[in-house]
Amino acid sequence: MTQKTSCHKTTVKMLPTGWLAAMMLSAGNASAELLIRITEGANSAIPVSVVPFAESGAMPPGDKVSSIVQGDLTMSGEFRTLEPSKMLSLPSKGSDVYFRDWRMLGQRYVLVGELTRSGDRVQARYELFDVNQEKRILGETAAAGVGNVRTLAHHISDRIYEAITGEPGVFSTKLAYVTVSGEGDQMRYRLQVSDVDGKRAKIRLESREPILSPAWSPDGKKLAYVSFETGKPAIYVHELSSGQRDKVADFSGLNSAPAWSEDGKSLLMTLSRDGNAEIYQMDLASRKITKLTNHWAIDTEPAWDYANKGIYFTSDRSGGPQIYFMERPGAEPRRITFGSRYNARPRPDNKGEYVYYVHQRDRAFHIARTNLKTGDESIITRTESDESPSVSPNGRLLIYATGQNGASVLTVVSADGGAAYSLPAADGDVREPAWGPITR
Repeated sequence: MTQKTSCHKTTVKMLPTGWLAAMMLSAGNASAELLIRITEGANSAIPVSVVPFAESGAMPPGDKVSSIVQGDLTMSGEFRTLEPSKMLSLPSKGSDVYFRDWRMLGQRYVLVGELTRSGDRVQARYELFDVNQEKRILGETAAAGVGNVRTLAHHISDRIYEAITGEPGVFSTKLAYVTVSGEGDQMRYRLQVSDVDGKRAKIRLESREPILSPAWSPDGKKLAYVSFETGKPAIYVHELSSGQRDKVADFSGLNSAPAWSEDGKSLLMTLSRDGNAEIYQMDLASRKITKLTNHWAIDTEPAWDYANKGIYFTSDRSGGPQIYFMERPGAEPRRITFGSRYNARPRPDNKGEYVYYVHQRDRAFHIARTNLKTGDESIITRTESDESPSVSPNGRLLIYATGQNGASVLTVVSADGGAAYSLPAADGDVREPAWGPITR
């Protein structure tokens, strides 16, 4: 059988989900952080002022909490922040906020706060005000150890985001991705985990061979991926806190494209144990597998729908890669995409409104989405060598890999394509992103 993939690259090192994996060499070491570059903002961005927080006591070195919050809100694409140098005053509590001044500056919201250090703890008191209504809409305190000030800042960002938009923020979530550096015998592939802004990156797996298909467990404590360390592809589950690895699928032929169930008790995967690539579900406790598709075509890249009942997958049963949806095991799959001869690697959102995927138009590969109610398709990326989409857990952002200035970088866009920022690696390429879950 000739294996088909969703790959649109011509080099082996860019093979997509499920066809190759890596041999583990080391894990857990600190690594170079990703850089962040805002490339495009949304015209409808909401003006928000994040006033530098007052400080009481010696604060740990590094980025200021208010600067991190400002960066978080900006990179979401939904907010436009005001530089402190342009502020008319720097209040730290609500009684010092003069709304007329902020209205003159065209601001819709203003965030003020104060940090207090006590021993090895830093406490933040912060308040968010609606300038037009002259009303406080959020007032809270939060604390963290002196070594986790960035965690504290991301928490504040999440709370501000939710207070304004009504949706949970994702600034406290994690990204998994693969970096590639070196050439020939010196080539190294590293599975890394970082904050969503690329900071605090850590190597979890290092290899001389490609690492592919990282997938987060719903509790954010484990990653599933494909490894080739035994000479053929096998699926592993990696516990991040301990580094313990468990080989869960090592059947003859292909073992690829792991995807977790909502309860974390099973994995979807692609296996060719019976000669053809089909979608299976494995119960992780018993290791029992259930065959979900049965067709002469190549069925691969499964993903649960938002309700964790049906599955999306890629199949060439219509002559070329297209996205299909199967409502339940044994049901007749329904074709979702029709807009081009190539649509692959489906990633549904968290509300059942859209499914995102790699879409070919002419010779370019973009990320597109289909409205599941209307069937309308729209291309949401402006880059032309796009792959590996992953939807944020609140459904508002999408991260994918693409080519930029001769290198592979990660790019985050708003779900409607209205804003974007890139996350290039400090050295080499970065690819295969997976957005972690909300765990708070």
